[in-house]
Amino acid sequence: MSQYTKIVVGTDGSKSSLLAVQRAAAIAAAFDATLIIGCAYYETKEDANKTLRQDSVTVLGNDPAQENLNKAAEAAKEIGATKIETVIKPGTPVEALMAIVTDNDADLLVVGNRGINSLTGRLLGSVPADVARQSNCDVMIVHTVAG
Repeated sequence: MSQYTKIVVGTDGSKSSLLAVQRAAAIAAAFDATLIIGCAYYETKEDANKTLRQDSVTVLGNDPAQENLNKAAEAAKEIGATKIETVIKPGTPVEALMAIVTDNDADLLVVGNRGINSLTGRLLGSVPADVARQSNCDVMIVHTVAG
């Protein structure tokens, strides 16, 4: 198994995404790795409405994104992660996560499975499936929702 040094996980503030954060935090603690928690946000309601995919929580504006990151960082600390960074990125969840992975030269991306088995996810793609296809690093899809 690789020695992970930089682990990226996304959050939208949902219970499902916090489960992914907790799993990523446990891995970061085990490897003494840096955990980079990212949150995508839409700058305007019009930007949010342009997306065809509605399988993730829509975060509108960077203030709610920062609140999500604060909550996720606290959850990660409770699990035992000690090196925690947070990043807010405008755009879709896939765009933001891919940018954060690239910008930080991450070696592991952790995402929840929400949307992967939905009809919309099968037809249009889902965040976990899309990042798994696009990522240049290992991707761990955490079982965060049933079905």
